[in-house]
Amino acid sequence: MADYSKEDFIQLVKRISAFLSSKISKVLNTQDLQSVWAITGLAVAVIFTWRLFRTPSVPQRRQPKNQAPSSSSSSGVNNNNSNPDANLFPSGVSSSYEDSRAQTVIDEFFQPVKPTLGQIVRQRLSDGRKVTCRLLGVILEENTSEELQKQATVKSSVLDVLLEITKFCDLYLMETVLDDESEKKVLLALENAGIFTSGGLVKDKVLFCSTEIGRTSFVRQLEPDWHIDSSQEITTQLARFIKYQLHISTTKTERIASNIFSSSSLEQFFNG
Repeated sequence: MADYSKEDFIQLVKRISAFLSSKISKVLNTQDLQSVWAITGLAVAVIFTWRLFRTPSVPQRRQPKNQAPSSSSSSGVNNNNSNPDANLFPSGVSSSYEDSRAQTVIDEFFQPVKPTLGQIVRQRLSDGRKVTCRLLGVILEENTSEELQKQATVKSSVLDVLLEITKFCDLYLMETVLDDESEKKVLLALENAGIFTSGGLVKDKVLFCSTEIGRTSFVRQLEPDWHIDSSQEITTQLARFIKYQLHISTTKTERIASNIFSSSSLEQFFNG
């Protein structure tokens, strides 16, 4: 194994210090989910870089036995064979090669880690602990109370998001209905979709009322960290009372208030 001096290691540290400094600055000034992994990667990268630095890039050649010294060697002129690496890699190329190896190791450890859906949900909700959500147009395919008198269909695309929300949030679902049969259809649709078997939502947390004012009253009484609704009117009314809101609308609208976000669907808000 090649024997590198302390000065060689110091030179390597100097070559990568600028890169590491910029990485640290970006990590400390970023509040994304990758910060912890980046800091951990930094520490491991330094260790692996030192190990690679100590590992010879090319194995030393075995000196043949009983080989007569050449005339140039005996005369002591141009004896460059004392360091085989010197012939293979000139000083400038060797330095560039070591820089490339160190950079490769660091880049591998700083590859972005794709966050899980649960991490995205938690981040988007700003660690909110209570969420209220309307059913029509958000969780159900139907958009009006009249449609619920005929059928209730849960969007399959929202199931994963709902499951993640119920893992760390107290979730309440609510809707305005015209009759008791509509309530039964909604509860049956939610049950068949497996929402009640996930462990985070029970039927008692599915609330029904007969007017839009009643739904607004539910939200204010529960005082959630987030309310999700497809009605712009109700969202506007609650802007002063609820910390954050998500307005679901298939048509692009102007932002109502700074604490109100908008998206074409619930799953798009978290998966976008």
